[in-house]
Amino acid sequence: MLLAQISDLHIQLAGAQSELIQAEAHLSRCVDTLNRLDPRPDLVLITGDLTESGKKEEYLILKPLLEKLDIPYLLIPGNHDSTAMLRASFPEHAYLQGDTPFIQYTIDTWPLRIVALDTSVPMHSHGELCAARLDWLANTLAQEPSRPTVVLMHHPPFNTGIKLMDDIGLLQGREAFTEIIAPYRNIERILCGHLHRTIMCRVGNTVASTCPGTAHQITLNLGSPSALHFNFEPPGYQLHSLGAHGLVTHHAVIGEFPGPYQF
Repeated sequence: MLLAQISDLHIQLAGAQSELIQAEAHLSRCVDTLNRLDPRPDLVLITGDLTESGKKEEYLILKPLLEKLDIPYLLIPGNHDSTAMLRASFPEHAYLQGDTPFIQYTIDTWPLRIVALDTSVPMHSHGELCAARLDWLANTLAQEPSRPTVVLMHHPPFNTGIKLMDDIGLLQGREAFTEIIAPYRNIERILCGHLHRTIMCRVGNTVASTCPGTAHQITLNLGSPSALHFNFEPPGYQLHSLGAHGLVTHHAVIGEFPGPYQF
């Protein structure tokens, strides 16, 4: 099974920031890139911050762009999203629907079990795993303790070293999260967004990783800057391939480059 992961699309309405970031154009190029992949991924995982402000008008821009994907896709919310608007904008995505305040779901129809966990807090940048969400995770993992599984969540359950993002993205409840997943050897990966960069860290008995953004990247600064900055390093995506040795992950960039040349 081959999974593609993209994240932090930040589709936004016209304005000074949108002219600089051009999230629509970047996402369009990303979709074209994924559609041209050979072999083509079986599924695209989109790990949050689909829009900038969670407005209906932003989702109306987002949806036609994603519908150009020739690959099925799954969505989870990030801290910039609105649960209500996400559900209303994608009514055909049955896994998003429900009367709970969180968008959490399990997909069992693929060789790799997909468990999606909602870390978002309405109108706040930080992430949180409350008792209700953690109980759901514990019960869900216990149902299939040996089947290969990936966990999707927007906020990473570790400090990244990019201090200002760690400060605003603090995942409350991550210690309890780690205790829940620690006994399981079947969790192949915890796939996250939020950081707009590829970062990896061991958590429990697995690896948690973040995915680059499609529109802009957080500047890599492991010092103590007074302000947070973004730049336009090449946008990227990740490919996660399930094989005999588990899940293998590749970082890839979006864009046109010279080559390929035969050795």
